[in-house]
Amino acid sequence: MNIHHISAEHLTIERIGEIIKNGYKLALSDDARKRIIRCREYLDEKIASQTEPVYGVTTGFGSLCKVSISKEQLSQLQVNLIKSHACGVGERAPKDVVRIMLLLKVQSLSYGYSGCKLDTVERLIDFFNNDITPVVYRQGSLGASGDLVPLAHLSLPLVGEGEVEMDGKVIPSNEMLHRMGWNPIEMASKEGLALLNGTQNMSAYAVWSLIEAKRLSDWADRIAAMSLDAFDGRIEPFLHAVHAVRPHLGQIETAKNMRELLEGSELIQGEKTNVQDPYSFRCVPQVHGAVKDTLRYVHSVIDIEINSATDNPTVCPDDDLIISAGNFHGEPIALPIDFLSIAMSELANISERRIYRLVSGLRGLPDFLVANPGLNSGFMITQYTAASCVSLNKSLAMPSSVDSIPSCQDQEDLVSMGANAALKLQKVILNTERVLAIELMNAAQALEFRFPRKSSPTIMKIHEDFRREVPFISDDVVMYPLIEKAIQFLRK
Repeated sequence: MNIHHISAEHLTIERIGEIIKNGYKLALSDDARKRIIRCREYLDEKIASQTEPVYGVTTGFGSLCKVSISKEQLSQLQVNLIKSHACGVGERAPKDVVRIMLLLKVQSLSYGYSGCKLDTVERLIDFFNNDITPVVYRQGSLGASGDLVPLAHLSLPLVGEGEVEMDGKVIPSNEMLHRMGWNPIEMASKEGLALLNGTQNMSAYAVWSLIEAKRLSDWADRIAAMSLDAFDGRIEPFLHAVHAVRPHLGQIETAKNMRELLEGSELIQGEKTNVQDPYSFRCVPQVHGAVKDTLRYVHSVIDIEINSATDNPTVCPDDDLIISAGNFHGEPIALPIDFLSIAMSELANISERRIYRLVSGLRGLPDFLVANPGLNSGFMITQYTAASCVSLNKSLAMPSSVDSIPSCQDQEDLVSMGANAALKLQKVILNTERVLAIELMNAAQALEFRFPRKSSPTIMKIHEDFRREVPFISDDVVMYPLIEKAIQFLRK
């Protein structure tokens, strides 16, 4: 059994992907357990000895911070917080995203700056390890004060409220507790706030999106190389000399990828009658490269975020401080998340333009990539579908982070809308995957009209593997199952 030990050591996005994909179990390291216990003991001592109110610990929340709460009601205060904030609407968040949320919340609480009890953190780990997934709804977070609404839904099962998915079925949380022989967690002061404040919802979507975006960025180069050869394109725009004089890292990397992918191709080495290729082919290094550079930047920001304590107030035992501040605010990641949506939208945009060229009857290719156009419409409408996805992406790429709607009686007067940015990013990623899958279908079809001349061994191997899933189309067939097969091929 694979076990990942939660600790203060750096948690990478790639490691999260490995944990989710390969079914790792979670366990707290000894250091993490000590940090959690120490912080809780410090907070309990502070509450017992301090007469001044502490926000969210001995007071109400948000604009109700002026209302003091008696010690006898501190536990009920936290339970009420979780219940009242569970206002999610819309579709359920994907299971993998919720599991990443659980992992990130445990990671953040384990640093010992949040004041959660050990049994609360361990119960979250129990949910993860027993494949018990809280039902979390997509819509409701403003991205400050953290992801209050989705994290409330994530936390409801701790106290026997809400619903979970267990054994493939959605059941009430109290039934889940009964089946597992668990009692509801008795909330201590500050725990509800520690659970609900934080950026783990938008961070989880961002982590999922970064993992998928890296995969699609890699595929985009491979697919573009196949399209270039099928379109009888030129290799000169990918030679290192031209990129050495404009040395953006992503641009240089993409040009190198394309040269290596096409090495040994009979087609790329053939005599060319075309002096130039359209931008969608010629400028692959500049466009795909800019996406790679964006990915690198966003990755660096999210990497910091998932290794941070983001609830409020921050409990600092070493400094003897309980500080009410703003680490829950999503602005540091809202802007980069929007940036990644724009970049991935452009990756789909250039892909659709290559599809359009391939079906246009240019450079010796038949109209719509069928031998008998007219009787057959061939790949005509695949371009329509790609264009629909690209157009929707352009709308979705409108930044959420430029908006703010004040809340909580204007106590929270500037919010990040980072959660909406994250929701839109996931949709952009899925649409981009669809467009690239459609381009691969068209590129593979077009390449066969160049036979017996072949592309490179690397591209021909991709073509061979793809043909095991999606056949060459001689006469019109129902296309949507083939598009789905192409999408699944990219996920293998």
